[in-house]
Amino acid sequence: MSDVYLDLIETVKNAEIVAKAFNIEPFPIYFLGGSACILGKYSDRATKDIDFVDIGYSAKAGKVFAMFKDYDMLEYESTILSPKYKERAIKLPEFKYFDVFVISKEDIIVSKIIRMARKDIEDINILINDSDKKIISEIIEEVLQRPDLYESKKQAFANNLPLFKEMYNV
Repeated sequence: MSDVYLDLIETVKNAEIVAKAFNIEPFPIYFLGGSACILGKYSDRATKDIDFVDIGYSAKAGKVFAMFKDYDMLEYESTILSPKYKERAIKLPEFKYFDVFVISKEDIIVSKIIRMARKDIEDINILINDSDKKIISEIIEEVLQRPDLYESKKQAFANNLPLFKEMYNV
């Protein structure tokens, strides 16, 4: 296992220790982006930030998230995610206090379409090989149908769809 993976596992386990020490009730965490790729063993590309979805955490959870140092708690309404991302998320058995999930490869791929920066394309190139393109297409449609997604985000996503579909035959 890579050092990047082991470091991230240790960081999340330390966050569990802090939660227990402060009597913070366990809660689920849904990782996405590079941190999900590492935790899900999809890729071992180093990333400095930890991305997870804000699912309405209490103020007390801030003590836990401080353990992540450089993190982005992503607002659902501004994040390219399907309303069904939790159904496809994979629970990691390494964690006993929190319910730690990584979103599926297909959900990660779709979330990266909004930017299609070089780093995103590199990640997609790694993830696409053993991903289900039918599921990717379904996720794209689910995202486009979201009434709660900020219109500017939806438009940027839609603008990059033709390039993505051409590059990956989706």
